[in-house]
Amino acid sequence: MRAAVPSEDSSPRNASQVLADVRKLIAGGGLDADGKLPNERDLSVQLNVGRRGLRRALDALEAEGLIWRRQGKGTFIGQPPDPKGKLAAEISAEANPLSVMEARLCLEPELAALCAQRAGPEDLVRMHHLVDRIDQTSDAESAELWDGSLHRLIARVAGNPILMTAFALLDAVRTSQTWQDQRDRARSPELRRLYTQQHRSIVSAIARHDTDGARATMREHLSLLSLNLRAVYPGDRP
Repeated sequence: MRAAVPSEDSSPRNASQVLADVRKLIAGGGLDADGKLPNERDLSVQLNVGRRGLRRALDALEAEGLIWRRQGKGTFIGQPPDPKGKLAAEISAEANPLSVMEARLCLEPELAALCAQRAGPEDLVRMHHLVDRIDQTSDAESAELWDGSLHRLIARVAGNPILMTAFALLDAVRTSQTWQDQRDRARSPELRRLYTQQHRSIVSAIARHDTDGARATMREHLSLLSLNLRAVYPGDRP
């Protein structure tokens, strides 16, 4: 008898946490030689998540270019998994949103500048698509999922493995419920619109191969986010 698929009510984890679970599954190996993932039903049982949350996570991975789907064949890994995920998960337990924002301000503007040097046409199509998804989504959880996908794609296209390792440590914190709660409190409808405008400015600078512009617009975006997080975060220091 097959195990029952978990309902959404029995799987309260946010979509970013589900996505992190799928990433761990990919990084842990054990998949078929062709890189095929289990079907949605089996994967939802294996990870104990609801089908809706699982589909959101798979959609985000596909938009990042990390998996691909073939009608009637299944879902496959699109790129080699990141072996640094385990280390990132261990360090993220000691971090909080404010310390993450301090580190992001040091790191991500330079990743955006490198991305502006190296982004190809397909990368730019994916970035514009992700910004559109952030803009079109109606709930905070989905917005955070697509937001994270955009920043991960920029970091990956930057193409520096050392900086990508550092980014992976920061990105792991985004899957925590603490981060989700703080972001929800710091994201009004007006701020969401402004964040989307800033995302478009970042991607536009990358599309122009404007390294200084990409660096500056990313710094402006993260500075605003940091300011709004500090307004809702208890305490003045990380």
